[in-house]
Amino acid sequence: MNAVRWGINLPLPAHALADHRRTVEALPDLGFTDVWTGEGGGIDAFTPLAAAAAWQPGLRLGTGVVPVFTRGPGILAQTAATLSELARGEVLLGVGASVPAHTTALNGGPHDRPLARVRDTVRFLKRALHGEPVGDAYETLSAPGFSLGFTPSRPPKVLVGALRPRMLGVAYGDGDGAVVNLLTAEDVPRVIAAGRAEGRVDGVDGHPLPERETVVKLFVCPTRDAEYARNAGRGFLGWILNQKPYHAFHEWLGRGELLQDSYDAHRAGDRRGAGAALPDGLVDALWLHGEPAALRERIGRFLHPGVTTLLLYVAPTPELYGRPEALAGLLAELRA
Repeated sequence: MNAVRWGINLPLPAHALADHRRTVEALPDLGFTDVWTGEGGGIDAFTPLAAAAAWQPGLRLGTGVVPVFTRGPGILAQTAATLSELARGEVLLGVGASVPAHTTALNGGPHDRPLARVRDTVRFLKRALHGEPVGDAYETLSAPGFSLGFTPSRPPKVLVGALRPRMLGVAYGDGDGAVVNLLTAEDVPRVIAAGRAEGRVDGVDGHPLPERETVVKLFVCPTRDAEYARNAGRGFLGWILNQKPYHAFHEWLGRGELLQDSYDAHRAGDRRGAGAALPDGLVDALWLHGEPAALRERIGRFLHPGVTTLLLYVAPTPELYGRPEALAGLLAELRA
């Protein structure tokens, strides 16, 4: 089995984007192989990766994830192929349905038939990025005349941001793997097994084949101030866990009753109350916090068979706001 890769999500905490270079250049020496981005928080997914490829060419680059409703499949293919030609490292294009609050409320686009749209986009991208005719056998999109005009020398892998079995089946069956997040360490084997079964992917000892990626994104808040960390976690989790895809995900995991009070508060328009209603134990399991040594041990619990990459989203903390230059040392401690 190949060694697990370690990635960092950009942008970095307490750093302006223009100030990322020194830390990005140092990442291989700190034990990190990848840089990843999401899209939806004010910074696009591809510009930071292009900068990272110039600053530290050996890094693997990934998006985790780009919504399929805010960029057409042809634009996604062109952008990923261009990045792949520019970069020396491998490129992984992670796409997903996202949530209506991003695709509709912020971007004005529809959020219809997310499973079918993601599946169609993945099939389109796999063909386009390998120089094959894309065809027109899609339920939710049409671009039969599309062609990149060239085949990338190393076609990007296409991953899917997935939560429940059917989308996990698209990730493992149609795509090259899954990007998963907002789950506990104990949830990981169940999620991988569901994707393997739904995608009809045979494996070794019950785990996906080596060529399938499973990227686990972890939210890490490295601070001694537990009250600060929990308040920050509740602010994020009280919103995201009550978005329809994530609420359904945790219901599938058996947490519907545990989240009911938060869900009721959110439906009533009380976002603060939705966060406050989350049990401490769940906040601590989804928003990892504490000193680096304790965090390192908790991160290690996610290293289940089938996991190929651990991706750390490092949240800003009072310590980092006070000394942003301490980030590199902190990353080394988390990875050690």
